[in-house]
Amino acid sequence: MDLSRLSDELRGILDSKTEARERGLASSRSAIRACGNAIRALHRLELDEGTALVSEAQRKLDEARSALAGHPDMLHAGFVHDAEKEVAEARITLALVTGDDFPSFEDLGVSAQAYLKGMAEAVGEARRHLLDLLRRGEFERCEAMLASMDDIYNVLVSMDYPDGITFGLRRLTDVARSIIERTRGDFTTSVIQSSLRDTIKDHAELLKGANSEPG
Repeated sequence: MDLSRLSDELRGILDSKTEARERGLASSRSAIRACGNAIRALHRLELDEGTALVSEAQRKLDEARSALAGHPDMLHAGFVHDAEKEVAEARITLALVTGDDFPSFEDLGVSAQAYLKGMAEAVGEARRHLLDLLRRGEFERCEAMLASMDDIYNVLVSMDYPDGITFGLRRLTDVARSIIERTRGDFTTSVIQSSLRDTIKDHAELLKGANSEPG
């Protein structure tokens, strides 16, 4: 039996898959790297750079999906999902920091599961930003950020589906709840301490004024 023609056809298919996988993998890695750099820029309040990097990450993700469009087995192998999750996290973090509306998963072109996991991980980035706001004494913005974190958690906890459907969302939801509880405690403590400092300062000024009055 002459299998040479069949062998050539099989090699051609696998060569095509290998080439597509390499291009998709490279673009996915670039997207993830851009997301990490974007989030770091956002925490430094370099909003223009952060926005540009988020856009770059989105382009790289689109490139990965385009490269793998004809290979659904490779498209759903896992590494594109990871890039989708990171892009969702970066875009949601950008919205939290700037106060813009959340992008939808349709806007990003990512799966529902990747979007939800990105939301969950954005809670940790929101905590980091909130702590920076606390150090600057921006309590009103802290309250708004904490409310947004609560809103995210309320969405996450409503997704009562098996892990086989959500790809491990339940664990991330539990982590998000822990982060929010810890953040609320930090915020409350900071507000109480600030109020106490203001009270002590006011009292000290009153005493100073009373002592400066002539006997």
